[in-house]
Amino acid sequence: MTKPVAEMSFEEAMAALEQVVTRLERGDVPLEQSITLYEEGAALKAHCAAKLKAAEEKVEKIRLAEGRAAGTEPAEGL
Repeated sequence: MTKPVAEMSFEEAMAALEQVVTRLERGDVPLEQSITLYEEGAALKAHCAAKLKAAEEKVEKIRLAEGRAAGTEPAEGL
């Protein structure tokens, strides 16, 4: 990764996570590098989840401000 995870947009982090998963699924990465990739993937997943939660909270505030029913469903897969 060239950009720190904390500075990535949701889309950048998802793309980086997809690359990590692809490399791990190929199975041709040495064990130590696999562990490093797994750690990077975990950080990217957590970042994506936080970004998604923040977006859901913003939508919820908009809905409440408009007098609409509150409540969101958690996103699947994260």
